[in-house]
Amino acid sequence: MQSKARTILRRLLLVAAATALCPQVAQSAEIKVIAANAIKEGYAELVSVFEKASGHKVVTTWAGTVNATKRVGDGEVYDLVIVGSDNIDQLIAAGKLVAGSRADFAKTGIGVAVRAGLPKPDVSTSDAVKAAVLAAKSVVYSAGPSGAYIGELLKKLGIAEQVAPKTRQPSSGAEVAAILTRGEADFGFAQVSEFLNVPGLTNLGPLPASIQNFTIYAAGLHVAAPSPDAAKALVKHLKAPEAASAIKKMGMEPG
Repeated sequence: MQSKARTILRRLLLVAAATALCPQVAQSAEIKVIAANAIKEGYAELVSVFEKASGHKVVTTWAGTVNATKRVGDGEVYDLVIVGSDNIDQLIAAGKLVAGSRADFAKTGIGVAVRAGLPKPDVSTSDAVKAAVLAAKSVVYSAGPSGAYIGELLKKLGIAEQVAPKTRQPSSGAEVAAILTRGEADFGFAQVSEFLNVPGLTNLGPLPASIQNFTIYAAGLHVAAPSPDAAKALVKHLKAPEAASAIKKMGMEPG
């Protein structure tokens, strides 16, 4: 009962904060967002509260960070782009997003998971992670920011060439969690948020601190945003202190 009461209170605080940040407008707007898959967990709650408080409607297109960046770079128009902060900077430099509009709101480290039913390997140290990768029959990591880091980490651990025949890096947008649950790989790396509450896999937790790497997720306003004012209100909502609990649900920390 106490847990339910805390959930209700948290949601009421979110509604109150959203109402203060984005008061009702005479005409509602549709806010088009393209966002990285890694922020899905918890994002729906934030958006639902925002929509009720503001009267706006948020339409989100999900993609991998690399694919989302390419789509916007190739000319697709959205009000907001929510991906890794490095990619936001890249799109600002390319003139696709408004200079100075980058708004960091969450950060996450890299997690490890195995297909459900398999033994749980030790991943508490860098040596243990190395041993687990060597022992795995197949390994998958994403094409996004976490995957770029894992590729370099395998080199630093001195096993990149040795494990190359059994590693897989799918195209941007393909979710490592889904690949594991389908039985297409045994061992995977992805953002911590992507392994939360996923049936069919065993979440082993984050990489140890000695080899951990964090990605900051940020929003950027498109230079041709159809609803810029409404989009800015959504960004304020994502960055509000009251949004912290939903961001933590994503397996992230407020940025």
